[in-house]
Amino acid sequence: MISFTIMAITFGTVFLAELPDKTALAGLMLGTRYRASYVFAGVAAAFAVHVALAIAAGSVLTLLPHRLVQAVVGVLFLAGALVLLFKKDEGEEEIKAPADQSFWKVSGAGFMLILVAEFGDLTQIMTATLAARYDNPVSVGLGAVLALWAVAGLGIVGGRTLMKYVPLSLITKVAAALMLALAAFSLYEAIAG
Repeated sequence: MISFTIMAITFGTVFLAELPDKTALAGLMLGTRYRASYVFAGVAAAFAVHVALAIAAGSVLTLLPHRLVQAVVGVLFLAGALVLLFKKDEGEEEIKAPADQSFWKVSGAGFMLILVAEFGDLTQIMTATLAARYDNPVSVGLGAVLALWAVAGLGIVGGRTLMKYVPLSLITKVAAALMLALAAFSLYEAIAG
C-alpha cells in the first residue's frame, strides 16, 4: 500500500540531501552541452537503478529486531547529517563528454556518470535507511526516485538560476537539520520502544 506521507518524507529528505551533491552539478554541466532530454533519460535510469539497490538493502534490514533497526537507522541519519555539515567542497570533477549528440551516446554518458558517482552515495544510504525505517519499500522507492529525478531535472535545466537565489550552504544546513531530527526520532524509538 502506498503511503503519501512516507513518500513526502522520503522525497523531502532525499531532495534536500541531493541538491548540494556533485552529481547535480555534473547533470548541469552535461545539460548545458547536450540535449537536456537525452541527458535526463540517462541520469533518470541510473537513479532508478540506485534506488532499487537501496530499497533491496533496506528491506534486508527490516528482518532484524525493530529496536536494533531503529538504533542503526538513527546512527545512519546522524552520520549523514554530520557528513552534510562537515564535508568540504570537492573540486569540480572532469566529465568525459560523448563525441556526438546521438541519444544513445548522450544518455549513456549521463547514465554511466551517475551510476559510478552515486554508488554508495549518501542519498543511496539514506534511501536504504528510510526503507528500513518505514518498512514500505514502494512508498520510499517512489519518493526517492521522484526526488532524485527532480534534482536531476533542476540541475539539467535550471541549476544555475536556482543557485543564484538559494545559497548551497542553506540547502545543506536544512538537509542536515532534517536528518538530525530523523536521527533523534529513530534513536528515541530505539530506546523507548
